[in-house]
Amino acid sequence: MKFKARLPKEVEVLDSTLREGSQARGVSFDVQGKVRIALELDRLGVAFIEGGWPGSNPKDDEFFRVVREYSLEHAELVAFTSTRRKGVRAEDDPMLSKVLEAGTKWVTVFGKSWDLHVREVLRTSLEENLEMIYDTIRFFREHGIRVIFDAEHFFDGFRENREYALKVLETALEAGAERLVLADTNGGMLPHQVYAVVSEIVEKFGSRAVIGLHMHNDSGNAVANTLMGVLAGARHVQVTVNGIGERTGNADLCVVVPNLELKMNIRALRNPEGLRLLKRLSRLVYDLAGLEPNPYQPYVGDYAFAHKAGVHIDAVLKNPRAYEHIDPELVGNERRLTVSELSGAANLVAWAREELGLKLDKNDPAVRRALERIKRLEKEGYSFENAVATALLILLEELGLRGKPFEVRLWRVMSGGEEWGSAKSWAVVKLARGDREELAAGEGGGPVHAIDEALRGALSRLLPEAGDIRLIDYRVHLPIASKHTASEVRVEITFTDGKRTWTTTAISQNIIEASLKALVEGFEYHLLRRRLRGE
Repeated sequence: MKFKARLPKEVEVLDSTLREGSQARGVSFDVQGKVRIALELDRLGVAFIEGGWPGSNPKDDEFFRVVREYSLEHAELVAFTSTRRKGVRAEDDPMLSKVLEAGTKWVTVFGKSWDLHVREVLRTSLEENLEMIYDTIRFFREHGIRVIFDAEHFFDGFRENREYALKVLETALEAGAERLVLADTNGGMLPHQVYAVVSEIVEKFGSRAVIGLHMHNDSGNAVANTLMGVLAGARHVQVTVNGIGERTGNADLCVVVPNLELKMNIRALRNPEGLRLLKRLSRLVYDLAGLEPNPYQPYVGDYAFAHKAGVHIDAVLKNPRAYEHIDPELVGNERRLTVSELSGAANLVAWAREELGLKLDKNDPAVRRALERIKRLEKEGYSFENAVATALLILLEELGLRGKPFEVRLWRVMSGGEEWGSAKSWAVVKLARGDREELAAGEGGGPVHAIDEALRGALSRLLPEAGDIRLIDYRVHLPIASKHTASEVRVEITFTDGKRTWTTTAISQNIIEASLKALVEGFEYHLLRRRLRGE
């Protein structure tokens, strides 16, 4: 199949995270969360933000009331609704009236374009469906609201009844729609099929309306289909942040937008610097959706620019283009050099330079010894991919620079409660620095919290400079049955001083002991780093 590209100079981005994304299983945004996402999308520079479906639930109604208090710099807020109900005049349909109350300048109206849905889901005639589409769009146009028409199931409808699918678009256009959006609602189309259909629609309607795309990911092609549709001449794309949405999700804004801007040289954002906010937006949506970030996500994932193999690391330090398709900073991400059994000395040396300010030779015997220890520990169940701080402590020990700032002389933990739901933990820790000892107790909702409090209490008297450290993440990795790790658990703890973060790891048959060791190393690393950098 030959492709005749009709690349536009600009593409409109409509983000549907607040509407389509909230339909994802396990996702529920509160009103303030929706407002935060809307404001961040506006900073990014999308053209449209689909805020929800007025009248469908109280939360969306409240969102449209609250968001009016904010002024958007780049984006237009869009309400979403269906066509009028069959047998009901548009002016008498309460759902359409709710859209007017939302006060937006734009509305997305979705209507059926697959005759199967018209007959078997709506249970109405093909002609009545066309009237429903026309009446709804005219209703909004008469109230001064501009219309984006989403032709639901368009690709399936076009394949099975081409004439009717085209008639749906013509009806929407005659009624006053300015955007005709072709939806692959079942997500089953392949890129070459999308290109062929969109090319024909652009040829037929492109001079009278902006042709758009709304792709679902059921066949894993939502991003590819969106890009192929743009290649065929579409100038409007509908996406969600991180691709969250119904079933397997939608085209991912975090992949579509950088591909358009960086690979296809098409302007997709109204803020020229918006692309650098991409990773921050991605993480915000994950947090507010209550979802774990996907570290393997293109462009914005934590592993998107992470290098593990020693050969790769050595090359990327010489020239990043050797193993990176773009500069990670363009999308707000960063390069990560992973310490592991597969990485070489160059990686460890790079981390020592970046984190500790040490200039080392990768052939230094101490570096080689540290690397051998790291590889041996990984065989025993450790993982240093995230816990670079622990790996650097091993290096400092081999260099003779570890000089522990304090030692743990004693620790005790007890847990209990008076009734179910009242459990608490108490810990006692004795630390020593030279001849001086400090004993402190801590109380918390769990043993790790209690140990952290006790450790912090003793350190505040021994080393006050450790007081600015906070624990921000705690993870337990349960053992996988093997001769090495059958009875051991691995703990990872991430810390921050408000400016930077670092992670330590430890393993033990006792989860409390592993947690204490990782906590101690987290404080120790911070103090040693400050000393080595002269801070």
